[in-house]
Amino acid sequence: MKILLQKATLIDSKHPFHYTTKDILITNGIITAIEDEIIDETAEIVTYPNLHISRGWFDSSVCFGEPGYEERETLENGLKTAGLSGFTQIAVNPNTNPITDNQSAVCYLKNAGNKTATQIHPIASFSKNQEGKLLTELYDLKQNGAVAFGDYKKAVKNAELLKIALQYAQRFDGLLISHPTDTSIGSQGGVHEGDVSTRNGLSGTPTLSEILQIQRDLAVLEYSGGKLHIPFLSSAAAVELIRKAKKQGLQISCSVALANLVFTEEELSDFNTHFKLDPPLRTDADRTALRQGVIDGTIDMVTSNHEPLNVELKHLEFEYAATGTIGIEAMFGVMCTLFPLEKVIAILTKGKTRFGIKNQAIEVGQQANLSLFNPSGNGTLKEEEILSSSKNCAFLNSPTQGTVYGVINNSQTTLK
Repeated sequence: MKILLQKATLIDSKHPFHYTTKDILITNGIITAIEDEIIDETAEIVTYPNLHISRGWFDSSVCFGEPGYEERETLENGLKTAGLSGFTQIAVNPNTNPITDNQSAVCYLKNAGNKTATQIHPIASFSKNQEGKLLTELYDLKQNGAVAFGDYKKAVKNAELLKIALQYAQRFDGLLISHPTDTSIGSQGGVHEGDVSTRNGLSGTPTLSEILQIQRDLAVLEYSGGKLHIPFLSSAAAVELIRKAKKQGLQISCSVALANLVFTEEELSDFNTHFKLDPPLRTDADRTALRQGVIDGTIDMVTSNHEPLNVELKHLEFEYAATGTIGIEAMFGVMCTLFPLEKVIAILTKGKTRFGIKNQAIEVGQQANLSLFNPSGNGTLKEEEILSSSKNCAFLNSPTQGTVYGVINNSQTTLK
């Protein structure tokens, strides 16, 4: 199979063709030519208005429903949606049923993306059944395709268990994940403890909850060594803690959810459950610090924190509604309203290395792993445009910039 991309502008700051327009020929999944003009009558022509391409994008925190919660999202539709949103690789969380805490569960997810343009990289549970008591078989899980280990949206409460895991995982370069929330502080109700929660009579989660957990996790990391990833920073104080830890030379990485870069606690003034999130939306000062952390590299990656939820879990009184939003379809368009294009592409491709995923270069002889998009044009995200099975989206009617055309990867295409 041959595919010919015509008049594609390359966006890759490390590439000699950065911001130049080329034709690209792909033969059986391999880039075989990059020229000013290529004529090949046997190739399938792919052309779009103002076509731009980059290395394939990666999202470090994606949830689907399958297995166990197919009413939220199936793997088939979820992978198609991710591809049409520009993502060639996604790290899938272990909040399934059964939980991804064994080899069979990891292989099931891994195999689901073997023949699709978007590939799944499973995050396996840190502890058996996510109970925080016994470690999973970390080494065996990595050998079968797990890229990291974490109990979904759960901190590691047992410091001794975290210490042992960090020491053990060094033998095979394993990456551990600990959610930055001390659940003994605050209500964990998807709301920041602040002015809005007080006005609305809601129990909230203070920034202190995040600070205490991160401080402890960093102390354990400093003692034991190893590699730790802290997802979903939500406060200015957390950004500063990570900044200092990196200056100390600790092997620490972190992410921020897109929603925390866009919204603040003020969105909750009318009790809209779309904005009941974990981590909660915090203050304008926190949002500013998070954006700055992305710009200066303190925050390593931005994630959609994509979490489909069926309508019965969201259309409830605020107190009883579940936390979470879908976001993978909003990522590119919303991020382009926050950062320059080159920065957006750098963010979307940066996290692969930390998770042990090859960041495939756009070069002759290399496998084609490409995201296709148009960075121009303004719009808003409409519900009728959402392809995800669940529609619990905090980004509805948010301003967007640009259009995603799809992906070419794994000798497959997912294109509009």
